Amino acid sequence: MKKTNLSQLTTLAIISSLSIILGIYIQIKTPTGFLTLLDAGIFFTAFYFGSKEGAIVGGLSGFLIDLILGYPNWMVISLFAHGGQGFFAGWAGQKRGVGLIFATITMVGGYFLASNAMYGYAAASADIYGNLLQNMVGMAVGFSVSQALKRLKK
Repeated sequence: MKKTNLSQLTTLAIISSLSIILGIYIQIKTPTGFLTLLDAGIFFTAFYFGSKEGAIVGGLSGFLIDLILGYPNWMVISLFAHGGQGFFAGWAGQKRGVGLIFATITMVGGYFLASNAMYGYAAASADIYGNLLQNMVGMAVGFSVSQALKRLKK
């Protein structure tokens, strides 16, 4: 079994915390609700560190933000939707494009299926646009920040 580095765990915990803060305090109103920058932290982690780290930050921050904001019925769904999003977004090289498509499908599709089961097809369909927009904004911000940090590191 591979040893986990304490500094890596600390870094992932800090990024998870920052992602939760972005998700709670930066909310952009949409016709069907609001979108947050939670996904920006997930995509940043996946682009900068990789799949495993993206899945950890995605699952943990998605799970905890629902706990903090009082949506316990979404906690497990967010764990898998955002964890999968972070995992697939972390694919590198020639698989990067396919990984980003899978990341989007995992998050948007996961919430669609769960919302369809809880509230019905009409409500689930109305959420697709907002979730897709949140995913795309998070992808753009996460990519920009990861590229900026990579350039600073050189």
